[in-house]
Amino acid sequence: MKRRPCIQSLSICLVVAALATARPALATLGETIDSVASDRKALSAVQGEATVRKGYTVHEMVSGATTIREYLSPAGIVFAIAWNGLTNPDLTLFLGSYAGEYHQALQKTPRERGRRSHRVTTDRIVVEKWGHMRNLQGRAYVPNLIPSGVSVDDIK
Repeated sequence: MKRRPCIQSLSICLVVAALATARPALATLGETIDSVASDRKALSAVQGEATVRKGYTVHEMVSGATTIREYLSPAGIVFAIAWNGLTNPDLTLFLGSYAGEYHQALQKTPRERGRRSHRVTTDRIVVEKWGHMRNLQGRAYVPNLIPSGVSVDDIK
């Protein structure tokens, strides 16, 4: 009988530990400009410059050895992210509400042996990764949110 309270206590401790180490959920793609500051804070990233281009604005941040760019429409909605650096960022932080959809599609997308690039496409989001060791790059975007006059090639 003494084992049961011990097991319950251990279970409670494990749940508390898991919740304490969980990262905060961030909604980036499809969210407002406020998510840019949240992302930077969650990653302990250094804020880079904000560049205004024709039809969109790019906010840059550096986290460790990876540079991340978030693309905002004139309405202040994040429609894409791009990155380059030594590692790929944790996309769960940046995909927000699209993360579950991306992870499901990723599991169904076959890996091509010998390829250095990978593309996952769903009905609502596109995620592309490419590069080689010490130079990993990628981008994720929501095609329906890309402002008119802006090309997918502008996301780099």
